[in-house]
Amino acid sequence: MVQLTLPKGSAPKKGKTWPKPQGATNLRQFKIYRYSPEEGGNPRWDVYWVDMDRAGTMILDVLLYIKNNIDPTLAFRRSCREGVCGSCAMNIAGQNTIACTKGFDELPGGVITIAPLPSQPVVKDLIPDLTNFYAQHAYVQPFLKTVTPEPEKEWKQSEEDREELNGLYECILCASCTTSCPSYWWNGDKYLGPAALLQAYRWLIDSRDEATGERLDDLEDPFKLYRCHTIMNCAQVCPKGLNPAKAIAKIKHMMVERVS
Repeated sequence: MVQLTLPKGSAPKKGKTWPKPQGATNLRQFKIYRYSPEEGGNPRWDVYWVDMDRAGTMILDVLLYIKNNIDPTLAFRRSCREGVCGSCAMNIAGQNTIACTKGFDELPGGVITIAPLPSQPVVKDLIPDLTNFYAQHAYVQPFLKTVTPEPEKEWKQSEEDREELNGLYECILCASCTTSCPSYWWNGDKYLGPAALLQAYRWLIDSRDEATGERLDDLEDPFKLYRCHTIMNCAQVCPKGLNPAKAIAKIKHMMVERVS
């Protein structure tokens, strides 16, 4: 069994319990991870009572209610509120997802915990440092690579070839899948992770791309690709319903085919 030793100061302590809103009758309790590098010391769990009749329907609405009405120091990322940008990804009730499309009525009763995405350094509160995640995405060169002369108007693609990209291009780079992968927790500096490899496969099978061999060469490594052990956490948490594990398996198959 794996024995984990947390760095000194990383274990969250009990934090502040904020008072209940006066006059509210429909209350829900939220336990939220708090950490500020300016304050130093251990992170903590703060407890908030939220008036659900005023907070909206999604977890992001709850966080905005807390920030606007209870604690303006709470830090988190958000932008589109439509499940497109991926910036509000966090761990909600023990599962990675995006806060803007996660309804609180989908969650179990009792106290709801909200924490930053696991395995990543924390910038502040619910904001993870995704520098390495984005660097790995850039590594797979997520753009069309060609050697033939550029056409006058556009690179054409048949409807059948375009359909091959369904289930791949919809990735919003929220990092929910990558940060839910145990293999990535242990080898995040060398293993590219589910999101980057999903994007790698998206360009590998694009009929317009002409760098298949080069792309496969870049992934031929004991860690970059082969640390995937098909645990399937990635597919279970993806807020867009994608299956990175399937894409990774198909890349492995492409590796075998080219040497057989």
